[in-house]
Amino acid sequence: MRTTKKTQQTTGNAAIIEAVKALAAEKDIPEELLFGAIEEALKAAYKKNTSREETIPANLSVTMDRKSGDAHVFARKTIVEEVEDEANQITLDEAKAIRADYRMGDIAEIEVTPTGFLRTAAQTAKQVIMQRIREAEQGKIYDQYSEKENEVLTAIVQRTENRGVVLDLGRAEGIMETSEYVPGEEYHIDDHIKVYVLEVNRTGREMIRGPQVHVSRIHPGLVKRLFEMEVPEIAAGVVQIKSIAREAGSRTKMAVHSTEVSIDPVGACVGPRGNRVERVVTELKNEKIDIIKWSADPAEFIANALNPAHVLSVFVAENEKACRVVVPDNQLSLAIGKEGQNARLAAKLTGWRIDIKSQSQAAQMFDLPVEEAPEEPLGYQVYYENNEEQGDTEFSLPELREMEFSSAEDDDDTL
Repeated sequence: MRTTKKTQQTTGNAAIIEAVKALAAEKDIPEELLFGAIEEALKAAYKKNTSREETIPANLSVTMDRKSGDAHVFARKTIVEEVEDEANQITLDEAKAIRADYRMGDIAEIEVTPTGFLRTAAQTAKQVIMQRIREAEQGKIYDQYSEKENEVLTAIVQRTENRGVVLDLGRAEGIMETSEYVPGEEYHIDDHIKVYVLEVNRTGREMIRGPQVHVSRIHPGLVKRLFEMEVPEIAAGVVQIKSIAREAGSRTKMAVHSTEVSIDPVGACVGPRGNRVERVVTELKNEKIDIIKWSADPAEFIANALNPAHVLSVFVAENEKACRVVVPDNQLSLAIGKEGQNARLAAKLTGWRIDIKSQSQAAQMFDLPVEEAPEEPLGYQVYYENNEEQGDTEFSLPELREMEFSSAEDDDDTL
């Protein structure tokens, strides 16, 4: 049984009780959790305010009355015959003066509430309550935005800093680091931009306080989500985005597939008069987008991925996940692309290593006259390294096997 000092009782701290109850109800926080936090803060305040000459009891507790809001400090002291440690020991006579049934060796709870502690209690309680309000708000913000990872949000540019841009996302601030900028894009205060949510951290120290929402403008997921927003067939799951290869700010290749034969996946993404893809292109500041028809057949997928170039032949080395593609002489540059971009994106899109040769180069490699090389752009031949061939040309796969990729290190067209 604890004995408290009547002089410390007051109704002045009743406001604390009301504040705790209101906060608990509004933020759905257990009252006892709040009272416990206040009591721990009061214990820390007591220790901090104790003068250096005084010894702080080893076993110390602070309680706050759940009805009045009064706070009391108690020290647990051992009852001994002769006191050697005043902070932690008490004589039997002193203990009995507090409570008559104490015996030698018992632990007595002695109130040591200092004068003026009520004011400290009120101030501390207010600080704890305000801190808990902030934590509760930040917790809700974290929960809300952590569910939006891998989604697209509309953001407003608030300010720019050396490490990136701080964005207004509504209830939270977002961070887009410079590494997530699209090359060539500039971001100005009050600009509205769409961003892809990479991750949400509960706390952080970089640029903003509270939950940190890290976003990107270069992630391929941004392209995927924008098409999901613009194309009903994708949102419904009828058209699927199988893969995306992107060099942000310049060009993107996206492979799509339809689960229904009656629906053209490429046409669905392009939209009537090209309005669907145009809206995505506009949001990406005129980034070029190639929409490719996906195929489970590697050769067909690779040929499609090299669009807009026509493909004459595809030689497939499945075990190495590598291939050699033959294109007309006048389309070699188109197939490779500026600085190798078209071939590079095709390789990323398909996951295959692609070596591109012109019709003349292929004829020389296989010791055939140019006119005997494949000529029909829409009816390209496919050859597999196990000697299963489709088409009627006389290319020898063993010859390809001997030569294939052997000059890759010296060939600028090889990825």
